[in-house]
Parts: sequence; C-alpha cells; structure tokens
Amino acid sequence: MSEHDTDIEFDFFEDEPPTQEASRTERVVPRRGPQRPPRGPTNLTPLLRLIGLIAFAILIVVLLVLWGQSCQEASKEKTYKSYMTKVSEVTGSSQQIGRQLSQALLAQGLKEAKVEQRIAGLSRQEQLDVERAREITPPGSLRDEHNALIQALQYRVSGLTGLASALAATTNVKDATRAGTVLAGQMQRLLASDVVYDDSFKDPSAAELKRQGVTGTNENGGPLVPDSNFLQSSDLVTPAAMATVVSRIRGGSVTPSQGGLRGTNLVSTKVMPNGQELSTSSTNTITVRTNMTFQVTVEDSGDSQEANIPVTLTIQQPSGNIVRRARIGFINPGEQKTVSFSNFGAVNFAEQSTIKVEVQPVQGETKTDNNSADYPAIFSVA
Repeated sequence: MSEHDTDIEFDFFEDEPPTQEASRTERVVPRRGPQRPPRGPTNLTPLLRLIGLIAFAILIVVLLVLWGQSCQEASKEKTYKSYMTKVSEVTGSSQQIGRQLSQALLAQGLKEAKVEQRIAGLSRQEQLDVERAREITPPGSLRDEHNALIQALQYRVSGLTGLASALAATTNVKDATRAGTVLAGQMQRLLASDVVYDDSFKDPSAAELKRQGVTGTNENGGPLVPDSNFLQSSDLVTPAAMATVVSRIRGGSVTPSQGGLRGTNLVSTKVMPNGQELSTSSTNTITVRTNMTFQVTVEDSGDSQEANIPVTLTIQQPSGNIVRRARIGFINPGEQKTVSFSNFGAVNFAEQSTIKVEVQPVQGETKTDNNSADYPAIFSVA
C-alpha cells in the first residue's frame, strides 16, 4: 500500500462531529452531585413583628376614639349642667319674688297704696329676671324649652304689672267682692306662669337631660332642673281670697277686722293609704308599705289669712332621726289644709320610735301649745 492509501483509510475512521441531537441531549442531562437537604420554613419573626405593630396601632386608634368620646360626653354634661346652673339662679330669684308678693298681700297693717307700690317694685325686679334669662344661651336641644322659660317669666311680669294696675283701678270700688274678682283675674296670669314653667320647661327639660344621659345635680349642688313656683298657693287666685285681701288692706288698721287673733293648730296626723289616725296617748303600731304617706292637717284658727307656714315631721329613732318638711302656701281663717310626707327610707322595725309633728307659729301667734304633737309608734313589716 502506498502512503496515500494509508492516509485515506485513516481519514475514513476518524470520529464524526456530534450531531445536533447529541448536543441537545448533553445539555439536557443535568449534572448530578450531592443533594442538599430541603430548606425549612421561612423565618416568621419579621411577620410577627408586623402583626404586632398593626395590633398596637389598632389599639391606639381605639383608645383615642374612646378618649374622644369620653371627652365629648364630659363636655356635653358640663354644658347642660352649666346651663341649668344659670337657669336656677334666675328661677330662684323669681321664686323669691313670688314669696315677697304673698307677704305683701297678707301682711298686716299695710294700706292699699303701700301694697300697690310694693307690687310695682316686684314687677320691675321680675323684668330683670326676664332679661337675665334672655342672656343665657341654651344647648341646641333645649331651645324650645328655654323660650318657654322666658314666656313663663314674662307672664309673671305681666301678672304683677296688671295686679298693681288693678289695685289702682279699683281704689274707688267700694264692693270688696267686685274688686277681688278684678284682682283675681290678674292673679290668674301668675298661676299660668307656673303651669307654663312646669309643662313647657321643667318636665321637657328633665326628659331631654335623661335622654342625653345627664344626671346628678347642677354645678351649685342643687336639683339638675330647678323648680320655680311663683304662687305659694293657688288659693290666692280665687275672687274670695282676693276680696279678703282687699278688705284688709283697705281697713288700714294693724289688726284684722275680725278681732286680731292669729294662729294655727294641728288637727290630725294620719297614715295613708289605710287612713290610720295617730294617737298621742297610746303606742301606734304602723304597718310600713312602699306607698306609706303621713298626712298632716292644719287649721287656721285665727282671724287672718296666713301664708308660707312650714310644717315638719320627724321620726325619732335610735339609729338616727328622719326629717321631712313641707309648707302650707296659703290658708283662710277657719280653713283646714293638709300636707303630705313620704319617702322615709329605712325605719327601725319593732323598736320604740316617736313621730313628732310641728307647725311653725305665724307672726303674732300667742297660743302655740296646739302647734305640735308627739306620737309614740312601733313600725312593723307589712
């Protein structure tokens, strides 16, 4: 063989270049080496921290909301109580003027011109209360009630002004009954003022404060919604009562026309609702009920009209006395009036107690031994 033949044979048996399929196969087959163990769960610490921060933020928001609501409630309560405190100062002044009116009408020895002058002065004082009420800014929910308050006070001004004018107009009217009828017409305005105050201011205001959750007392420690009774007794609005007033103030004497005797006496004390009349000479066994009330009857045993008579009932017991007070607004000579006492709290059962009733003597009263009574008593369970 020649060298040429040898070269050809060598070239024929050389490796062929790898095909495309072979190259692809080599690339696909992964290299196997030692396998790593599978990884555990991802670290949760950052996630827990995030959740904690979110929860803390929510807590802060809730606390801020609650704090804001608490401040709002406190501010609302302060607003209502501040308003009622200002109202109580005005209505208290007005009620005092009403007491002064009763004193002027029932005072002994005052002549008609002097009574007229005093009532005119009270009218001017009451007008000041109206102006003070107008300067008070009520909470939004009590605007209508505040307008009713001003209206009630205006009725008092017009009633006083009209009463003073009626006294002047009836000076020459000799018939005391006729003059009393004219005066009673003006007194009706004063009675209307009390009705407007109770029905359009006091009761609706109390209901609104209850709806708002405002309770307790005003800033001066008095009732949250103050009371204000201008007339000490509705009996003063009757023509008969005012005719008696006219007869007295025209008499011009220091003593009443019927002889000058002044005074009251205690008639009886009863336990209601069963009507048990208490005795001063023997022990009274009193069955306590939830609606137990003591009714004390007082008589005007003098010759004069009387007003603003305090009556006190005291339950004297070892654990401490229970005291209740009432007032007779107005009473005519020979007339009997009854006042009631209730809400006594805890009384001592099966123990000797004493119920003491006292009627305060009126000015000029000399006989006072019939103004009080002591009733020995033992309370028992119903």
